[in-house]
Amino acid sequence: MKIKGKNVIITGGASGVGKELTKQMLKLGCNVASIDINAENLEKLKEELNSKRLRTYVVDMGNVESIKEFRENYKKDYSDVDIIINNAGIIQPFVKVEELDDKTINKVMNVNFFGPVNLIRFFMEDLTKDRSEQYIVNVASMGGFFPFPGQTIYGASKAALKIFTEGLYAELEKTNVRVMIVLPGAMNTNITTNSNVNIDTDSSSASFKMLEADEAAAQIIKGIEKNKFKLFLGSDSKFLKFLYKLNSKAAISFINKKMNVNK
Repeated sequence: MKIKGKNVIITGGASGVGKELTKQMLKLGCNVASIDINAENLEKLKEELNSKRLRTYVVDMGNVESIKEFRENYKKDYSDVDIIINNAGIIQPFVKVEELDDKTINKVMNVNFFGPVNLIRFFMEDLTKDRSEQYIVNVASMGGFFPFPGQTIYGASKAALKIFTEGLYAELEKTNVRVMIVLPGAMNTNITTNSNVNIDTDSSSASFKMLEADEAAAQIIKGIEKNKFKLFLGSDSKFLKFLYKLNSKAAISFINKKMNVNK
């Protein structure tokens, strides 16, 4: 897909990978609608990038009415959409399932799964118009194919997004809409802060180097340009994919040991 000049919607666009996607898409000549729940960060984004091709919208991806309102506002500013990148996401507190309350579980599922589903549903008519190639990108996680203790609900939300995206690919295979699922490993972003989750970790014990946000964004854009369907980001994601396929029970024991679980 040729990206230059496309109209792009990026969720979670005010920080981390979303911010880098916004910056790099603008450099490629795109018109970017960057949406985020954090109004202050969106204002900082506008000031920093200072581009007439950037519009920002305060949207709560966990709230269906907020997404509906965004679509109405977007249609006032743009005639169509070419690329949707569902990048926004939150993690859960690092606790076992029985320690999570209903509010936390619902919030994780709403932001990570129902938010992307609703955004795509509301724009599907625009995407499937008989015109040039369009693209839907959903950013899941290696937690969506590999179980991590203490992140079970988060993983379930990303696994649901993965299967949803693969189902979309099947439904849209003969149309002008391309679909890609992104499965990143650990990335150097502020997802824990955005999720209001505190983590006490020893970075020196990490087995894999975290992927930087700008590199992750660059690989996602390259994936769009090459019409990729599935994209694993980071050495940890690729390694755990191999390990889990080789022996899933041994892989789970391996990650439990690494995370000091059941000791």
